[in-house]
Amino acid sequence: MASDTLSLVFGALADPTRRALLLRLAEGEATVAQLAAPFSMSQPAISKHLKVLECAGLVTRSQRGTARLSRLEAEPLRDATAWLARYQHFWQESHERLDELLAALQASHGAPALSPGTTRKTVQRTRNTTQRRGA
Repeated sequence: MASDTLSLVFGALADPTRRALLLRLAEGEATVAQLAAPFSMSQPAISKHLKVLECAGLVTRSQRGTARLSRLEAEPLRDATAWLARYQHFWQESHERLDELLAALQASHGAPALSPGTTRKTVQRTRNTTQRRGA
């Protein structure tokens, strides 16, 4: 996926109204009137959002009788997801380093090791309980 296309996709996804429109279109084709119904904005405003999505390749529009239907085109989302997935290793590595640091801190303070998935709130709650007991 060319970086300029990727920029268009991420730019289109940056707006919450456009993300909501994509969610609706994931259920099936819809007219501008159907798409505008849950929003407190005009059909022309929805049409402008659809134009941005169309320019990014996320939506195609077709004519069926007198109705102009919009349809989700998910392929650019797959490409954007693939681009983001490149950074998954970075985040996993960062979390592993944090886990190692937490284990080292617990070991140096004689605290029991925490199981994976223990939240910071749980750790703080445990500390507060221990301090109240005078330990």
